[in-house]
Amino acid sequence: MMINRPDYIAAIEPFIDKPLVKILAGIRRCGKSTIFEMLREELLRRGVGEDQIICKRYTEMDIPENITAKQMYDELTAAMAGKGHCYLLLDEIQEITGWEKAVNSLLERADADIYVTGSNSKLMSSEISTYLTGRYVSIPVYTLSFKEYLDFKAGSTLSRRELLEEYIRFGGFPIVALSEYDEQSAYQIVNGIYHTVVSRDIVKRHRINKQDLFDRVVKYIIENMGKTFSANSISTFLKSEHRKVSVESIYNYLRWLEQAFIIYPCERYDLQGKSILKTQEKYYLADASLKYALLGYNRKMLDGAMENIVFLELKRRGYDVFIGKNDAKEIDFVATRRDERIYVQVCVQIPEASDREVGNLMELRDHYPKYVVTLNEMDTGIENGIKIVHLADFLLADAW
Repeated sequence: MMINRPDYIAAIEPFIDKPLVKILAGIRRCGKSTIFEMLREELLRRGVGEDQIICKRYTEMDIPENITAKQMYDELTAAMAGKGHCYLLLDEIQEITGWEKAVNSLLERADADIYVTGSNSKLMSSEISTYLTGRYVSIPVYTLSFKEYLDFKAGSTLSRRELLEEYIRFGGFPIVALSEYDEQSAYQIVNGIYHTVVSRDIVKRHRINKQDLFDRVVKYIIENMGKTFSANSISTFLKSEHRKVSVESIYNYLRWLEQAFIIYPCERYDLQGKSILKTQEKYYLADASLKYALLGYNRKMLDGAMENIVFLELKRRGYDVFIGKNDAKEIDFVATRRDERIYVQVCVQIPEASDREVGNLMELRDHYPKYVVTLNEMDTGIENGIKIVHLADFLLADAW
């Protein structure tokens, strides 16, 4: 069963038939292959012949081992022979070493419109820019937004509020949203996705020989999701457990987790000096369910899960997202998109005795929109020009 995700087709549409390689990248199982199926349907709807759409999957299961970029190039050239203008949809292409060269040659020599997906951000790295200078556009793919989750659950008898609770607990992996799973089965599936990514895309690719140490570092990072920490603090913590791991190794682990889209960095932005600070960044997960799947669900994690969900929603909508630092005060998120900016504080409910959420925003003396996002419907309203909104309304708003 395929459920449409129209936002992605809308993002691809302006680039159809433009001489650019379209790169869709995101964590495994976030729905990239389905977006290709939707693209294929869109092309057929536009009158493209079926034989002009060439779909190829390059996962370990689908291709012989050690296929070279040259073989891939020859195979695709042969498949296009005599068909005129073709559309190449190449799935999980990062499995082929040197694919950039092959794709570059196809772009230069073949009459083809090229789309690729992959689950490693090296797809958007310097290697590509070397071959495809200025000739590619990257479209990040995320797990389901709450709006998409509601589309997936269109047949459900649950209320919107119950579905939000389910979304917070079970996350947005399409495979989980498509069926009615109990908590244990849902987390088993997410656990499986995580272990595939870690064992195949990280441990095997980077030849990590101390996997137990790597796993411990990852667990620490996931436990501290949404909190500031540094490679030094991880190293010190592990020393207290009598485990020795160098700061350099930790930096590598963080980079590899980032490349595999398990985590996203969120840097600090000094609102007074108007500069990005290089220390004490935070990390958020590709999907909040990863934390529960690995550590079990517990109510204390709700604040962090909400922050994670809001962070991803801002990213989905094309914002650059930072933690705001205003003197000694912190703003959960400062999000910018071209000349737009919004400020967001996130809390399960606004504590009666504290005005951190609203007060920190009131100190910002500019005209940009300011929000406090909460789970408590009793808190919502407007206070001193600051909009206090329920998480569901924030996630479903057409614009902020």
